[in-house]
Order: sequence, then C-alpha cells, then structure tokens
Amino acid sequence: MTPGKRLFDIAAALVLGAVLILPFAILLIIVVLREGRPVFYVSERMRAPGQPFRLWKLRTMRNVASDSGVSGGDKAARVTPMGRWLRKHRADEIPQLWNVLKGDMSFVGPRPPLRAYVERYPQIYARVLQSRPGITGLATLYFHQHEERVLSTCLTPDQTDAAYVRRCIPRKARLDEIYRRRRSLCMDFMLMVQTARRAPRRGMKKRKG
Repeated sequence: MTPGKRLFDIAAALVLGAVLILPFAILLIIVVLREGRPVFYVSERMRAPGQPFRLWKLRTMRNVASDSGVSGGDKAARVTPMGRWLRKHRADEIPQLWNVLKGDMSFVGPRPPLRAYVERYPQIYARVLQSRPGITGLATLYFHQHEERVLSTCLTPDQTDAAYVRRCIPRKARLDEIYRRRRSLCMDFMLMVQTARRAPRRGMKKRKG
C-alpha cells in the first residue's frame, strides 16, 4: 500500500466515522433491542498470505455452536430480519472502519478471504492479496450480486463450498487482478462513489417491482 493510499484511507475513515457516530450509536441500540447480544460478529480473515486479522461486522445471523465457510443458501434460515436490512444497506460493514484505521484493510481492494481458501489456492491469493483487502472494490461492485445468486441455490455447506470455488473465486480473482494493475487514488475514489450510489438504486428497483 502506497503512503498516499494509506493517508487517503485514514482521512476518509475519520471523516466517515465522525459523520456516522451518532447514527451508528442509534443503530447499535436498535440491534441490541431487537437481536440481543452479541452485537458484533468477528471473523478471521487474511490481509496477505500468512497474515490473519480480525474482521469486524455487525451480527446478521443467529448464533450457532460452530460456523465456517462462506454464506450460501445453507445459512439463509439463520439470517435475521434485522440482518437482512443491515446486509441490504451494507450497514453491517460500518465496523470495518476500525479495520481500515488499524491498517488491516483499505477502503478499496479485494474482499478479505478466509484462511481456508488462501491456503487451498496459494497461487491465486498470492496475486490477489498484493492489494490490501477492501470494504468495496471492483469485484464487489460487479460480481457480488451474481455471487449471492449462485450461492443462494446451495443447500449444504459442501455445495456452497464447491460453487464458491468453481464459479466465484476465479472470476473474482480476474476482477481483482484488473484492479491491481490499474489501481490509483482516482480509481479508488470512483469505486467508492459507485458503491455509495448502488445501494439506494437497488432498493428503488425492488420497490418499483
């Protein structure tokens, strides 16, 4: 990560944190009242091969004794009504501002992968994770909805894993490679703007339908 990109991330995280602190505090109270505790979901992710970190999100699913792998149709029944709203508006990712301030993540980059996939596909992730993982990115913008549709049809953890490996990882990696070759502060800013614009549009389309 270049010094310019790091300074941009810190400045943007501080500004957004100041703007969101009151709405986020109100959101936390609502989540506690409706869903109970724990409020946060903490998951191990990788920022580079051999470099794990703790990713913070608002909890969107009911707790179980053990959990692993990416989310597919096999976990759909665990998503709470409040969790669906949080995911739709990406509000569950607000705590990742802390990950950005710590330097674990950037605002823009590949989504941080689970350790299991980094260890299973080291050649792919050695290239992908040359960019610091991000809250949003090229693959997030242009592949995330398709990924959700693919994984939503999976009824077991094995089906979810197979679909993710075969139909998602290679295509996401290609988009992440395009970002790595072309990345710049201007590109990061444009991807952040597109991310901010997309969520409201999806909501409008669903209401019109």
